[in-house]
Amino acid sequence: MLAAAERAEFGFVRDNVEVTDSVLSKQMSSLEQAGYVKVSKGFVGKRPRTWLSLTRDGRRRFERHLNALREIAS
Repeated sequence: MLAAAERAEFGFVRDNVEVTDSVLSKQMSSLEQAGYVKVSKGFVGKRPRTWLSLTRDGRRRFERHLNALREIAS
């Protein structure tokens, strides 16, 4: 989902992949530690928001993974 956008709001990703806040948070923490995802926090009005985005390395690794899957499928 993050590969299709420059960044996505945490709640949007959570709702679309149909997981709980806790599950998504744990996964994003692991991917952030690996350097694949950037987590940014801020506010929209007075409401706190969290945005997720792929890092350059995260995009590169995702593309490699897709290419490997394509090779397997062909």
